[in-house]
Amino acid sequence: MTDVTDSAPRAGGPAALSVYLTAAALARTADEGARVALVMLAAQRADSPALGGALVAALMVPHVAAAPVAGALADTVRRRRLFHGGGVALYGVALAALAALVGRTSDLLVLALAATAGCVAPLLTGGLTSLLGDLLPKDRLTRAFSADAVSYNLAGICGPAAAAALGTATSAALALAVLGAGATAGGLLLFSLRLRPRSGTRVRGAPPRPADLLSGAAVLVRDRPLRSVTWASSVGQLGVGALPVVSVLLARRYDAAWATGGLMTSFAVGALAGSLGYACRPVGEERPERVVLWGLLATAFPLAAVPWSGHVLVATVLFAAAGSCTGPLFSALLASRERYAPAAVRTQVFTLGAGLKSTFAAAGAAAAGALSGLGTAPLVLGTAACQLAAAAVGRVLLTGRRTQGTRRAPAPARDTPHGPTGTPPDTAPSDTSSNSSEKGHS
Repeated sequence: MTDVTDSAPRAGGPAALSVYLTAAALARTADEGARVALVMLAAQRADSPALGGALVAALMVPHVAAAPVAGALADTVRRRRLFHGGGVALYGVALAALAALVGRTSDLLVLALAATAGCVAPLLTGGLTSLLGDLLPKDRLTRAFSADAVSYNLAGICGPAAAAALGTATSAALALAVLGAGATAGGLLLFSLRLRPRSGTRVRGAPPRPADLLSGAAVLVRDRPLRSVTWASSVGQLGVGALPVVSVLLARRYDAAWATGGLMTSFAVGALAGSLGYACRPVGEERPERVVLWGLLATAFPLAAVPWSGHVLVATVLFAAAGSCTGPLFSALLASRERYAPAAVRTQVFTLGAGLKSTFAAAGAAAAGALSGLGTAPLVLGTAACQLAAAAVGRVLLTGRRTQGTRRAPAPARDTPHGPTGTPPDTAPSDTSSNSSEKGHS
């Protein structure tokens, strides 16, 4: 890929961020809600919870498996707003098609359709977040990443709730169709973003080479700050993934059925509050990777206190306190990826990082289910220990031997070309700045 430096200032403003956040919230709400709606639909129309579970698995597994390919394509495609907008719209159309076909046609066909939608899903998460650095000036990116983290939090709360409420009041098919329509609308909104076509990319339409699929992973191994936040946040997700199982056990312990979902809702609301607070008053902008490690440490202590809470309401408050620490953590994680990822593989870094977190969270849930016989206290303490271990892993990787090509975080005032080679951003004609924000924001 040809490297060209373009130092004109960005033109992206509040309108660009508003459009982006609306599109991202619609797409991610659909992604979160679809998992609930698919299970309900399979139960209502096909009387097969097993099919519902298989559909969710078919939708989720490609989040990880397709991340390298989706990221590589996004990093090399010329018309990015068409690529990202079209991908998100395609996801929505696939959900609407599933709403019409589940229980009415071959199970293999609907599973294949769900897997196809899952292959697009990495563009809804890390893929979209990777666009922020090209839409906004560097001095607005810290708050923009916090706002983006809010969109994840809102989607995690509203998606399942909307799917369950609409699916119960009307039908799961309608719920899934509405979610699909929302994702399609989000994709269409992305077409309006001002993202300049890339120059110097390889032949249009050429598929990614095998080396391209590994380049993002190589950066996550070589670059010290990226390596630290990627593996630290992933190890932390082992504990977060176990929390739904822990919530079920705590609900039984306190004989409070509402706590099964209430504790996780409290955690999500805390994360939302933390993201909003960090957006209003960001700290550690010069070294966001350190905020990630402190966030992991801070998350551990409320969780470690849960076994001694003595009352379900106290446990609920502690879950909210733990969640509030993950808000700044996630915002700083996004800022770290933007700051240190080279332009040529930036989307891969975002999609691979998101995929690793999902994988570790799934492993944590599976491990908690297998170890549920140990009792509530050991599992809760285990989730807290995961956060401490994650912070320790991140610290070791951050202070390890500096590898060639790893960049120090510059002061925010410096305006240097994006990435180690000065690869230009892909902004609109009137939005022609360098990707200095990747090294000077947050």
